[in-house]
Amino acid sequence: MNDFYCEKVLSGQLPIKKVIETDNILAFHHTKPLWPVHIVVITKHHTESLLSFLNENSVNLTEMMNVIQQVVEQITKEYGGCRLTTNFGKFQTTKHLHWHIYVSEEMML
Repeated sequence: MNDFYCEKVLSGQLPIKKVIETDNILAFHHTKPLWPVHIVVITKHHTESLLSFLNENSVNLTEMMNVIQQVVEQITKEYGGCRLTTNFGKFQTTKHLHWHIYVSEEMML
């Protein structure tokens, strides 16, 4: 299984800096950030992607979107905006639903 988030983050093997945590969702600073501001939002139970999540639990989807909204609001206040992305299929290197919220260097100019 290729699930960095279950194997390392949620198991506690890798220390993280939490941004927001609820019963089902965790937002934290990326452990190897690609951008100056790089936060990841994940489900606390294994869900492969948004496609499977939509079929499984719409209540947790609302909770996830609420957490994402809170993080985006914080970053937008500080930096003026941000990007939100998720990947699917062969572009999803970690098979666990996760969103990247980030501000790149170019966006900070």
